[in-house]
Amino acid sequence: MSRGEAIVAVLRRGDRLLAIRRGPGVVRPGYWQPLSGKIEPGESQREAVVREIREEVGLSAAPLAKVWESVTDDGTFRLHWWTADAPDGEVVPDPHEVGDFRWVTPEEFLALDPVFDGDREFFERVLPNLEP
Repeated sequence: MSRGEAIVAVLRRGDRLLAIRRGPGVVRPGYWQPLSGKIEPGESQREAVVREIREEVGLSAAPLAKVWESVTDDGTFRLHWWTADAPDGEVVPDPHEVGDFRWVTPEEFLALDPVFDGDREFFERVLPNLEP
């Protein structure tokens, strides 16, 4: 079975990052996670990061670097994890995809419930070792 390709955007503003609660129009609503989405045919990972951030929360973001790769717990997607900066602008969530959002510290993210195991692994094991 071939896997789909998707990005995860760890969107930072200062020492906080954007966590969203999955909205009613997506699979597995209610989970807290960083922004994410499928990579469209012909689109680069970097382009997908910019587009997903714009579509889901209305921000213009600058992708910085790919920092990790993982597979979703159900095995359907390979996730390409990118850091991105959105220094200004107001979050305007797409109500179909985003039920709620918060700017949180990594510690606050880990206290949210529920979160996916892969996201927890990123915040516990990968993020602390990234360059600020």
